[in-house]
Amino acid sequence: MDAKARNCLLQHREALEKDIKTSYIMDHMISDGVLTLSEEEKVKNEPTQQHRAAMLIKMILTKDNYSYISFYNALLHEGYKDLAVLLHGGLPVISSSNGKDSVGGITSYVRTVLCEGGVPQRPVVFVTRKKLVNAIQQKLFNLNGEPGWVSVYGMAGCGKTVLAAEAVRDHVLLESCFPGGVHWVSVGKQDKSGLLMKLQNLCTRLDQDESFSRRLPLNIEEAKDRLRILMLRKHPRSLMILDDVWDPWVLKAFDNQCQILLTTRDKSVTDSVMGPKYVVSVESGLGKEKGLEILSLFVNMKKADLPEEAHSIIKECKGSPLVVSLIGALLRDFPKRWEYYLRQLQNKQFKRIRKSSSYDYEALDEAMSISVDMLREDIKSYYTDLSIFQKDVKVPTKVLCVLWDMETEEVEDILQEFVNKSLLFCDRNGKSFCYYLHDLQVDFLTEQNRSQLQDLHKKIITQFQRHHQLHTLSPDQEDCMYWYNFLAYHMANANMHKELCALMFSLDWIKAKTELVGPAHLIHEFVEYRDILDEKDYAVCENFQEFLSLNGHLLGRQPFPSIVQLGLCEPETSEVYQQAKLQAKQEVDNGVLYLEWINKKNIKNLSRLVVRPHTDAVYHACFSEDGHRIASCGPDKTLQVFKAETGEKLLEIKAHEDEVLCCAFSTDDKFIATCSADKKVKIWNSVTGQLVQSYDEHSEQVNCCHFTHSRHHLLLATGSSDCFLKLWELDQKQCRNTMFGHTNSVNHCRFSPDDKFLASCSDDGTLKLWDVKSANERKSINVKKFFLSSEEPPEDMEVIVKCCSWSSDGSKIMVAAKNKIFLWNVDSGLKVADCRGHLSWVHCVMFSPDGSSFLTSSDDQTIRLWETEKVCENSAIMLKQEIDVVFQENEVMVLAVDNIRRLQLINGKTGQIDYLTEAQVSCCCLSPNLQYVAFGGHDGAIKILELLNNRIFQSRNGHKNTVRHIQFTADGKTLISSSDDSTIQVWNWQSEEYFFLQAHQETVKDFRLLKNSKLLSWSFDGTVKVWNVTTGRVEKDFVCHQDAVLSCDVSPDATKFSSTSADNTAKIWSFELLSPLHELKGHKGCVRCSAFSVDSTLLATGDDNREIRIWDVSSGALLHLCAPISVEEGPATHGGWVTDLCFSPDSKMLVSAEGYLKWWNVITGESSQTFYTNGTNLMKIHVSPDFKTFVTVDNLGILYILQTLE
Repeated sequence: MDAKARNCLLQHREALEKDIKTSYIMDHMISDGVLTLSEEEKVKNEPTQQHRAAMLIKMILTKDNYSYISFYNALLHEGYKDLAVLLHGGLPVISSSNGKDSVGGITSYVRTVLCEGGVPQRPVVFVTRKKLVNAIQQKLFNLNGEPGWVSVYGMAGCGKTVLAAEAVRDHVLLESCFPGGVHWVSVGKQDKSGLLMKLQNLCTRLDQDESFSRRLPLNIEEAKDRLRILMLRKHPRSLMILDDVWDPWVLKAFDNQCQILLTTRDKSVTDSVMGPKYVVSVESGLGKEKGLEILSLFVNMKKADLPEEAHSIIKECKGSPLVVSLIGALLRDFPKRWEYYLRQLQNKQFKRIRKSSSYDYEALDEAMSISVDMLREDIKSYYTDLSIFQKDVKVPTKVLCVLWDMETEEVEDILQEFVNKSLLFCDRNGKSFCYYLHDLQVDFLTEQNRSQLQDLHKKIITQFQRHHQLHTLSPDQEDCMYWYNFLAYHMANANMHKELCALMFSLDWIKAKTELVGPAHLIHEFVEYRDILDEKDYAVCENFQEFLSLNGHLLGRQPFPSIVQLGLCEPETSEVYQQAKLQAKQEVDNGVLYLEWINKKNIKNLSRLVVRPHTDAVYHACFSEDGHRIASCGPDKTLQVFKAETGEKLLEIKAHEDEVLCCAFSTDDKFIATCSADKKVKIWNSVTGQLVQSYDEHSEQVNCCHFTHSRHHLLLATGSSDCFLKLWELDQKQCRNTMFGHTNSVNHCRFSPDDKFLASCSDDGTLKLWDVKSANERKSINVKKFFLSSEEPPEDMEVIVKCCSWSSDGSKIMVAAKNKIFLWNVDSGLKVADCRGHLSWVHCVMFSPDGSSFLTSSDDQTIRLWETEKVCENSAIMLKQEIDVVFQENEVMVLAVDNIRRLQLINGKTGQIDYLTEAQVSCCCLSPNLQYVAFGGHDGAIKILELLNNRIFQSRNGHKNTVRHIQFTADGKTLISSSDDSTIQVWNWQSEEYFFLQAHQETVKDFRLLKNSKLLSWSFDGTVKVWNVTTGRVEKDFVCHQDAVLSCDVSPDATKFSSTSADNTAKIWSFELLSPLHELKGHKGCVRCSAFSVDSTLLATGDDNREIRIWDVSSGALLHLCAPISVEEGPATHGGWVTDLCFSPDSKMLVSAEGYLKWWNVITGESSQTFYTNGTNLMKIHVSPDFKTFVTVDNLGILYILQTLE
């Protein structure tokens, strides 16, 4: 650097360090190539604004004259004219002979290459979009000198052309990658003759000395060949830039082994060409900061000094570069009209944004309306019809054929005139065309034709009804998806409430639409249109909305579940149930199988409201202090605020540069705090969305934040993956206290109601209580210990405590871990209740201000509002999965144990529950005549209870370990039990005689009683044994498998049995032979269950790989494979291990249990019906002899008694 320049910089160093903000200044210097990204990072790491400025100036002092000039220009661009004046006297004189130029820090080499290649210059008002420019440059570097394509795509007016030009304005890129130069071609919408002319002009430019040919190519193929030779021989290692490519066929003319950068509105435009392809997506609008930067340059103000209206203008026009630039140009001439132009923009009064002499457009609506006036009179009304289409929706040609009663060709001719005048955009998708309007054109048309809108919507509904029947819509039809997505929208806006209700309250419509687009769009429609319905229809609307909200996880999976079967699980008062029942009865007559959940009245839906405010998971949600609003955040980087009662959106803020992990209202509801994976904490105005404060002291992502409850002294607590908690004063930049103690990430923190304590929970499995005043740890609760006492499998030991919330009186604290919510008494540490409903990890729990409800948010993209009282009442009873069922005449009796050790007898028909006794029960059974109950415990004891007087009158401590299975003999006089101690006990409880069957070397898996006082047992030792229960001797000893025997079944004719094993095989045995009749191979997973058909001719086996195989018993041949259906998305036919199987009496149907219940047609091997349980991991299914009643318990402890509908 020249001494003069250096001295000038040193002289004014103090003033510069005091005033400048480095962020955007560095953007300019990076764009000019005088500052590296690593240097920028070094500056950003400085703690304060003044330190960052000092570091930047220190770096500039070590650089050359071009750095000084770039810094000077950046000051001018960013509105620091007073500081730039100080440096003006030190500007060095640059000689062009060294390859550098003083304009914008761009080398003369770059200027020459771009000028010769026809690359457009920067616009007068230019702001750098560094990330996008860097992304394009990175893709160009990725070409690595080889032929390939880099596409920059986005909507019209989003700045693709400027970005492409800016990307090649780089000395290093051009010199290292494209020394042969750059060749810019403005393509646009072309026919073949127009493309030929473009190619001829390009060939002329590339062959100016006419050394190859003096004759222009006569057709596209010749031009393509000429271009290939010129690029190969005269311009090797050069870059061709194709600006504004519309059609894939155009690219084929340039597909000649070149390196090509192109801009387009169609991401799929390169599908027609070969070679490596890279894509850079350009957002349709500028970010808020970039939009403000453009306005600041137009009006010559610092961004910080722009009025509040500037922010609102950017928000209102959605960052459209066109609109921002136009209003900026108008404000340059009329700098006091901020409020005026904002008001006109908000009111869609485009004509009042009048001509600015310094800008090309007459007014904001001129660019949109001048072509409308130029249209032929006979087609103007067709353009008016487009007013009813929504923003960002591509409308297929066929929809407009229906609307206008025309042939496709006639419609395309009309629409092409609109496209040619930039009144409409066309997108070619395969063979068909789709058309769409720019957002501003939609606003313009809506405002112009407001009085006609209802009639226009009625017109399209009437035309649809003339051309289509709902049940005939097919996915193969070009316009099918449009009608499914927007038919309800048009009916609502046409005020056709009767037709709207008939459509939305139809299970057929719901089934068809969810199969095509999933449930989310339907749920949105129920929320959107319910307020225009009358009271009766509103109630029905709520039935359907709740049905969709709570079954969305099922409706979104393939193969698509039976919506009628799902509807039959709804409450009987629901319109959904009544429609499903009516439809099911009609279909049952045609042989379709449906099941009624006859004890569903005992199951209450604890959720009150389910909303989906985000496009991804919901990491956190919180009530405002008055309870009227809910704020939420997630990985989409936004903060959302909506009404707690209706879900109506009030505010949406792009809050952080990375995932937003937590949010919190202040006590006075004026502020909302957010924290993020970008390590920052921010405070926002809860009404306007304006940023109030920002903190950045945490060294890792900030996971949680919470305000104190006192209005007089607001404190904010934050917790981070750096294991620390911090307390902040809102008016201070530095934190007040840092709390140490957790050994892993802090996930959540909450102040107690009196603000004396702070609760925090962590990945280390603990909940800690801190004293706020002293910042010392007061108490630590090991939540993991409590969690492991539940029914979680022992192999899944890791417990991450995600979040917590205090009750209003401070006596209870709620904790979430995995997909469960637990309520604990803080003083005693005892669990009060738990609730399960989310399908995935729960990230957040929070009580409402009055404690009557609480909300939870989850990875399943839902926020659920629960009623506290219902949860506490209902969560107390949860059945264990070890039950016994007796089917007797028309009765179903279920013996079960709940989670508070109560043994209960449930009448499946009436729902009556008799509580028998309290005990630690590991298994239980009913005697055949329903006179007695037997149950075994973890201590090896067995007890017999008489049902008539509910008293235990026999007990025996025979086993040395947990009793796993227990069963009465047919006469009820003898009780057989097996245990983890590898023995089987035979106990004649009336005579009190007993003996043990001891021969198995490992735990007995289970046993089966045979005729003639025989018993079949199987074990983890790989053997199956036949015992004489009278003598206690082993009569037959079958060495069946090398691995554990997991199940056996005995054929109804009592001549054979099956064995299945962890060795992935099943075998069929004769009781007369010690070698197997057939070894059944083919399973790829552990074979966990088997079942013979009633006629003993078939055997079904199920494995851990979700496959069911049906075999011929006599030959051992495989007849059918009931395998999971392979789909790209969604779970398969079975959700996991197949654990139980049972044939129907006629051997034509098979039921299987695992994640849910499934019925199969044995003849075809196809599924007949699926019943989805609330939970998963079904262990066993109990089936009545007539195959009409089915009983099971899921892993949530919910009992299902199902009966076939007749």
